[in-house]
Amino acid sequence: MSGLSLDDCLLSGDCDSDQPTRGARFWRVGGFADCSGTSDWDSMRLRGARGWVLVLATAVVAAGLGVVPGVVGARSAAATTSNAVAGGGSGGTAAAITTGFNHTCALMSGGGVKCWGLNYTGQLGDGSRTNSTTPVRVVGLGSAVTAITAGQVHSCALMSVGGVRCWGYNAFGQLGDGSRADSTTPVRVVGLGSAVTAIAAGGNYTCALMTAGGVKCWGLNSAGQLGARHTYLSAKPVRVVGLDGRAIAITAGNVQTCALMSDGGVKCWGANNSGQLGDGTHTFSSTPVDVVGLGGAATAITSRNFYTCALMSHGPVRCWGDNRYGQLGDGTYDSSSTPTRVVRLRAGATAISAGLGHTCALMAGGGVKCWGLNWNGELGTGTTVPRDVPTPVDVVGLNGAVTAIESSWTHTCALLAGGGVQCWGYNHFGQLGDGTTGRRVPTPVEVVGF
Repeated sequence: MSGLSLDDCLLSGDCDSDQPTRGARFWRVGGFADCSGTSDWDSMRLRGARGWVLVLATAVVAAGLGVVPGVVGARSAAATTSNAVAGGGSGGTAAAITTGFNHTCALMSGGGVKCWGLNYTGQLGDGSRTNSTTPVRVVGLGSAVTAITAGQVHSCALMSVGGVRCWGYNAFGQLGDGSRADSTTPVRVVGLGSAVTAIAAGGNYTCALMTAGGVKCWGLNSAGQLGARHTYLSAKPVRVVGLDGRAIAITAGNVQTCALMSDGGVKCWGANNSGQLGDGTHTFSSTPVDVVGLGGAATAITSRNFYTCALMSHGPVRCWGDNRYGQLGDGTYDSSSTPTRVVRLRAGATAISAGLGHTCALMAGGGVKCWGLNWNGELGTGTTVPRDVPTPVDVVGLNGAVTAIESSWTHTCALLAGGGVQCWGYNHFGQLGDGTTGRRVPTPVEVVGF
């Protein structure tokens, strides 16, 4: 390990030292962390609002893939799921929302984009590295944006002409411009042309759904999440093999990627340490494998930190993968390598969104239910008492009907029918957008400026 940088060991963040040592304390994009210094890096902890909070307990070992092992954050997105929502029209209200690790972005009804929160690597896209507790406009996009998505510390926009622009952290090529240089303003993803219909940002990688039903990905490939073998990263898009042009939506998780297929099935690829590929095994795969046991056709998918969920055509939600915080919603804390049904939702869910350790569902009546990790108030129940909730509970204090929901690492946001946005949970960097910082907010607050 003596010749490996912390970026290559932890696959995220800018560090005070480029050599890992036992007990080293360094700046990681979300806060201060310490490294165990062990060869398998099985313990990386992030300082949260209540002491050291375990974020990633399992090393992502890319055995058999011919790539370097590592640990990475996560992000999910898709045109028909919770993280990269299309929008358009005119005016100054929000039309779609997306959440990164500690930042949030909104697609405006006029086609522009605004972001707020942590800006350590330029992920707000305003040309600076200054954090903002209120929305700032992303420069250089104009009004031609149709969808947005946020990764751990980078953000991307789908343009009306079909191209993609990204900004923020780029150590692994996740901006897709052929370089590994961070950018505080949007840069063009090369090699895509105008044939993109949806985008999905993962922890340190990004994917695009093409008009012909194929998928291309770029950035970190530590566990095969790009759908490619024998490459540690790619700063340009590479084609995912094995989808046969039948993908209609995509979602990018921590180090796993999934596609919703035209027949209602789901295929996933990448890391499978917690069973997040849903094929009944824990075997990593750089080529898509079928999710087994869905029990019907899926209509939407979402993925984040070592787990994935699907909204089924007949209403219920099924989740699989890591369940240490109860984020699968089945009333247990047992991880599952095959889909398990979320209890107490019945058939009322219309959209879903996966976070670090919590999941949320938009209900048919415009309300929201969440379950899983609640150490920072991310479930929106009015309490920050640190306890996990393995079954859905109601979010309280929403100012009207909700049309979209976004679960982040430790905060959650809702798009309201009138174009306003409310957020709740961890707010150390101003990611809730209400003009404040440094507190945990267990009930929704209004983002200013909408």
